[in-house]
Amino acid sequence: MKTKISKLFAMCGLGLASAGAALAADSPPYPTHPVRLLVPFAPGGGADSLSRIITPKLHDVLGQAWVVDNRGGAAGNIAAETVAKAAPDGYTVFMGFNTVLTVNPSLYKLPYSVTKDLQPVTLLATAQYILVTHPSIAASTLKDFIALAKQKPGSLNYASAGVGSPLHLAAELFKKRAGIDMVHLAYKGGGPAAAAVLGGEAQVLFASVASSIPQIKAGRLKAFATTGTKRSKVAPELPTIAESGFPGFDVSSWYALLVPTGTSPVIVNRIRGAAIKAVELPDVQDAMSRQGLDVETSTPQELAAKIKAETAVWAGVIKEAGIKAE
Repeated sequence: MKTKISKLFAMCGLGLASAGAALAADSPPYPTHPVRLLVPFAPGGGADSLSRIITPKLHDVLGQAWVVDNRGGAAGNIAAETVAKAAPDGYTVFMGFNTVLTVNPSLYKLPYSVTKDLQPVTLLATAQYILVTHPSIAASTLKDFIALAKQKPGSLNYASAGVGSPLHLAAELFKKRAGIDMVHLAYKGGGPAAAAVLGGEAQVLFASVASSIPQIKAGRLKAFATTGTKRSKVAPELPTIAESGFPGFDVSSWYALLVPTGTSPVIVNRIRGAAIKAVELPDVQDAMSRQGLDVETSTPQELAAKIKAETAVWAGVIKEAGIKAE
């Protein structure tokens, strides 16, 4: 009896293996022509820089060109909608940015669904922020800064790159966790926001690591803490906000690849495998590090869970702070 059962399981195993092999054999070759990588912002930003770093490597691994297609506008929604409504054949891929995927659903009435129309492939990279102030702020630690803000509620202005931007949301979440009141001054971009703090028009900013380190070293900005779960590789001497009394605080920009829902798992796995090979190359990691990016990959399931969790966090922050899209 045991022998018959063993043979039966063996036959089933062979059958499943044959079915899997047949499925792979029936899958069309991919890619056979260039792939379009849609970037939700204009050339020159973090998403564009990362795309141009990895696309030559994706070409090398997959044997077809990856063409960067910048579709800026509508806070990234134009590019996301284009991918969401594209054919699920692997030839239209989205360079997803965290705010487009997790913040925009709470700020805009979208003509697509992030969770229903976009299929996660893999996380690629993360980038922390640094809480900085104008040098005139009389505090030397994050604890000192919070105490100062509590002594004079509403007396400090914080700059951001615009309503709903990562810099805006990071500050609002920090205000909520720290129990402080600061006034929001929205600027048209991270550059003008940084210039406002450098000039003393605003006093506080959650700045990108890459852009703020030179100003910190020159003494034109004062740094208190970084916003990730781990200390920044670029500024390891700075504590994180999480380790400074706010466990679980994590506000980082991140970039990921997504495709239209319904794309074949075989194609998804091919794209994911090529992307992971690309970001693991030493020259790619060096280039990303110069942009303030840390390599971080994931499974599609892990990326889906990250999108879901952060969407819930930002929905709460946006509702409580009464943030409205401009």
